[in-house]
Amino acid sequence: MLFRTDLALERRELLGKESIEGVKSRSYESFGTTVSEIRITSEDGARLLGKPVGTYITVEVPTFTRSAELTDGRLDAVAQIIQSLIPSQGTVLVAGLGNPAITADALGPRCAQQIFATRHIGAELQKTAGLSALRPVAVLQPGVLGCTGIEAAEIIAAVAEKIKPCAIISVDALAAKSVKRLAGTIQISDTGISPGSGVGNHRKEISKATAGVPVIAIGVPTVVDALSLAKDVTGCEEDKAGTEYADMLVAPREADTVTESAAMLLALAINCALQPQLTAEELLSLSR
Repeated sequence: MLFRTDLALERRELLGKESIEGVKSRSYESFGTTVSEIRITSEDGARLLGKPVGTYITVEVPTFTRSAELTDGRLDAVAQIIQSLIPSQGTVLVAGLGNPAITADALGPRCAQQIFATRHIGAELQKTAGLSALRPVAVLQPGVLGCTGIEAAEIIAAVAEKIKPCAIISVDALAAKSVKRLAGTIQISDTGISPGSGVGNHRKEISKATAGVPVIAIGVPTVVDALSLAKDVTGCEEDKAGTEYADMLVAPREADTVTESAAMLLALAINCALQPQLTAEELLSLSR
């Protein structure tokens, strides 16, 4: 089956079976938000969903174009999930993937700009600034292959080899199949990421196998597949919607607002997860 989506939840829905060997699903409420968890436990399940073995958590949030509030249940839910997936101690490398020159692909770079980098802050400086026990955090924007000539996975692996993080958090824009999940869904997984896989532009994967440490991937769908959108709107089958649109992706009119709001929420959630001794308000002031 051809999957035109990065979301494990949508891939599970497309299979349409009540139970799938090697795939476990559950939903629950967290801080007033709906959370869906899909665990792929076998290679058979991984083959059926086209995703590596691991855990994929989807948080349903109000559409980023309709809510400017950040410090609500969404923030707590996402921060708690991130915190549960990373080691409790050690340096963390946050990588913002994507092309900052393309709005729908700029989620990662814009998020990285708001991460509170602390690896360079020594104990004495922390004490002088009234900050204590800051977790070492490094931030990287590797760019895209077309601009740098280097795969993002290669840059991240090289940096990881140098600074020895205990984990990597990668942030990237995703593609969805359903318009209802566009700009209103956050996916968090512990399997790493293959940038561009949801839109057929596969790049080298960023995972424990390539970087040497666990990779937590976080993303928000900023584009939807055009053929899937046509099916949703017209009710006609995808193969009758026009193959000339097979490679077309659609972004919302408010793409700037979506990208900016989503980047702010994800950055704050990551900051809260990595520096739990600081409040969201304190982190907002420190990361700007």
